[in-house]
Amino acid sequence: MYSRSLSATALWLITLASAAHAYFHVSSPTKDMQWVNGKTYMTTWSKGVNDGVIMFDLELARLSVDGLILIAQNIDAKLGSLNIMLNDVPAGDDYYLLYVNSTHGVMHATSPKFSILASGSDSSSNGTTATGTSPTVTISGAPNPTAHFATTFPAISAALPLLSAPHFAPLLAAATTVLVGAWTLLSA
Repeated sequence: MYSRSLSATALWLITLASAAHAYFHVSSPTKDMQWVNGKTYMTTWSKGVNDGVIMFDLELARLSVDGLILIAQNIDAKLGSLNIMLNDVPAGDDYYLLYVNSTHGVMHATSPKFSILASGSDSSSNGTTATGTSPTVTISGAPNPTAHFATTFPAISAALPLLSAPHFAPLLAAATTVLVGAWTLLSA
C-alpha cells in the first residue's frame, strides 16, 4: 500500500514538473489594438525554455467570418517576433492571431482580440512597429480555403533538441516511475 501511494505521488510530481515548462505568452498584438491596412506590424511572443515548442504556424482568424488567413508556417519559436504587412485584409474588430502546430492540431496560444482598419484610416492605438531584425510576411485578402501559407520557413530538425539533457531528463524520470510502479504492482 505504501509503495503504491509513493509511486502515485512520484508520478504526480513528475507530471507537475513537466507541465511547469509549458508556457507561451503573446505580448503583441494587445487587447483592442488597431492595425491599419498598408502598414507593417509586429507580433511578439515569449515561451518556456523546455516546453518542446521548436516551431509553430501563425494564422489569422476572425470571429464573424468562417475561414483563416494562413500567415506563416514553421516559424522558429526562438525568434520571438514576426513582422506582418497588411495588404487589403477586410476591416473588422474581431481578429485574433492563432499560434498553432497545424500538423498535430495543437494550439499553443491565441492573441487578444484586435482590429484591422481600412487603408488610410487613423489608428487610435499604435501597434508594435516592425523591426528590421524580424522576418516580414505580407498577407492579403479575405480567408480563402484553397490558399496556402503566405510564407513557409524552412523546417527545423526537432531530433537533436528532443534528445538534449533538459528534454530527456523528465522523459527518463517518467519512464523510470512507470517501470517502478509496474514492478511494485507485480511484486505485490
